[in-house]
Amino acid sequence: MPGNPCRALALALAALFAACSEVPATPAQAPAEMSAIAVPLGLPPMPYPAGNVPTAERVELGRKLFFDRRLSFNGTMSCGMCHVPDHGFTSNELRMSIGNEGATVRRNAPTVLNVGYHTSLFHDGRDRELETQAWGPFLANNEMANPSMGHVIDKLRSLPDYGGMFERAFGGRGPSADTVGQAIASYERSLVSGNSRFDRFRYGGDAGALSAQEQRGFAVFSGKGRCATCHLVGDTSALFSDFRFYNTGIGWVRGLPPSTVHVQLTPDYSTELTEKEILPISETVPNDVGRFEITLDPDDRWAYKTPTLRNVALTAPYMHDGSLSTLEEVVEFYDKGGAGAPEQSPLIVPLALSAEEKADLVSFLKTLNGEHETHVREGLQQSSYVSTGSHRY
Repeated sequence: MPGNPCRALALALAALFAACSEVPATPAQAPAEMSAIAVPLGLPPMPYPAGNVPTAERVELGRKLFFDRRLSFNGTMSCGMCHVPDHGFTSNELRMSIGNEGATVRRNAPTVLNVGYHTSLFHDGRDRELETQAWGPFLANNEMANPSMGHVIDKLRSLPDYGGMFERAFGGRGPSADTVGQAIASYERSLVSGNSRFDRFRYGGDAGALSAQEQRGFAVFSGKGRCATCHLVGDTSALFSDFRFYNTGIGWVRGLPPSTVHVQLTPDYSTELTEKEILPISETVPNDVGRFEITLDPDDRWAYKTPTLRNVALTAPYMHDGSLSTLEEVVEFYDKGGAGAPEQSPLIVPLALSAEEKADLVSFLKTLNGEHETHVREGLQQSSYVSTGSHRY
């Protein structure tokens, strides 16, 4: 993996050793492959690697793994606790996610809807494959905190409700570093969201799908607002991201020491302490320098991946650190030209939007909420995984 060869080697070795240690399974018939993952209006065909062709069995197994708290070290955390279906597969309740034993994760949880299209993963792009990405949170001390891949695999082998699920999904192969990653990746690729009102307007020929204000907002988005420079909209589909990395200034601002810190001393009493007063009694929080941590390229300092804007009305708070609470705040941030940080991307400049243009833009962004379903090939049974209103996961 670019920028982190040691972790890639560790993944490969762990997969090899785990596979070697498996008890030979009873031969099982290979599951029927899907010819394609069905996608709704507005999305391109879903890509997938030749070594992990989607099947209904892999999707179902991956769903179970995704929501299983027992797979964290102390049995309290799952992927689905930071990527909540009702929150657009993010977490709306906190700026930063909370991991093992209350540890704060330093970045906001990104949505996993449509993550199968991403060319890199995490805010800093540290991983490129869904099949290996899942192991990052499994092993991170402040997330699921497992001591090793082997610990997770041994736990899976001991859980009776997983009996036969791996073997059915992988032609007789049991739990391993490879099969765990492939199952979760298969489930995540099934989380597609499209057919939004914008999709019906632009790709479905429904001229009445957007109001006059929303259409004006799309004009601002595509023109004066410069949003479409990074949040791409194509002629036949739109992912609303170029999946590249930019310094908006947010990371630089968060790295500056505050002049004062608000401290809650008791439930009914708080005070403001100066930096000089707080430093001797506070742990120093390392500066989050974004993609630079992966590439060590100075041009990547404080750069983060362009997020998709699909379902953006569901995925507050915003930015990599959750520091902006509303879409109105985000529009205001970009209208003033970002944070004005050193080495800020030259694409981010003051926009001079009027109050009406800002309101129109926010109105347009709210049309990007899509329909979320887990799709399987026609003819295969479709499972209702987690019931959340009218959606199926």
